[in-house]
Amino acid sequence: MRRIILLGLVLAIALAGCAQKEVVVFHAGSLTKPMQVFAKKFEEKYGVKVYCEAAGSAATIRKVIDLHRKADVVASADYSLIPKMMYPKYADWCILFARNEMVIVYTNKSRYVNEINSSNWYRILEKPDVRIGFSNPNDDPCGYRAQMVMMLASLYYHKPIYKKLVEDNSNMKFVLENGTYVLKMPPTTKLKINTSKIKMRSMEMSLISLLQSGDVDYVFLYRSVAKQFGLKYVELPPQINLGSNEYKNYYSKVEVILANGKKVSGKPIIYGLTIPLNAPHKELAIKFVEIIIKNPEVFRSLGQIPITPPLAENYSNLPSELKPLVKPLRGR
Repeated sequence: MRRIILLGLVLAIALAGCAQKEVVVFHAGSLTKPMQVFAKKFEEKYGVKVYCEAAGSAATIRKVIDLHRKADVVASADYSLIPKMMYPKYADWCILFARNEMVIVYTNKSRYVNEINSSNWYRILEKPDVRIGFSNPNDDPCGYRAQMVMMLASLYYHKPIYKKLVEDNSNMKFVLENGTYVLKMPPTTKLKINTSKIKMRSMEMSLISLLQSGDVDYVFLYRSVAKQFGLKYVELPPQINLGSNEYKNYYSKVEVILANGKKVSGKPIIYGLTIPLNAPHKELAIKFVEIIIKNPEVFRSLGQIPITPPLAENYSNLPSELKPLVKPLRGR
């Protein structure tokens, strides 16, 4: 009898341990809605709770490498941040799973809403009474991509667009170095912004409330986010929207050096994910990644283009369960 009781206690403890398991996902803000869908699918299939936490991608990764917080999955809006910031100590592979492009988002409250279009957008944004928004380039890829878009637009239209919108209203400036336009970001604590012209937040998603309240007129955001929130947006030429592989050489004319010294070059927008080497629940993390890979229609329904099949950097390091679902990354 005593033996049965002891076995019962052991089993109860084991079941309690399983019940306490929680898959932790740190992800880019622009992945908030897709991750909510994937979390629901995972919880329904495996009966394990998923905790999702959004932030700018660079800030997301710093939670793991600087704050030493444990995550089972890390997903970035710029796949290249994973090898740059997490290799080799915190991760040793990365899966490229979706694309996006930059747009300019607005509402009916925005000034000159009836005038702006894909040809005159920069002239509207340059008007003295128009307020623009973008996320902090040091924290969020959407922020440094906004800088790239404006600088590429300056080159494409042969107009001083970046100077009028950003340089004249902050201490951010592109400088031509060996044929490439380089923006060296000041530390966030030393950023100087004319807040009557520019509104900046750590994560791009935080700008949506400012837009909806009328505190800002136009915001640089991803096309998928605009569609998910039912926001109006101006489409930009493929030469500057960072959404076309055809113009990857043109995008490379610009680069941003973040305050932490990491360099990000202009390139097509591609999202990436990994399972950190110190992930607490690696087997469950693999199953969560499988859910993402096997349900590309989630991205399509939310305004993103899935990469099918996904591509893997450092393919040989992938968990064996994921290898049949992806292809090695080559020639990119």
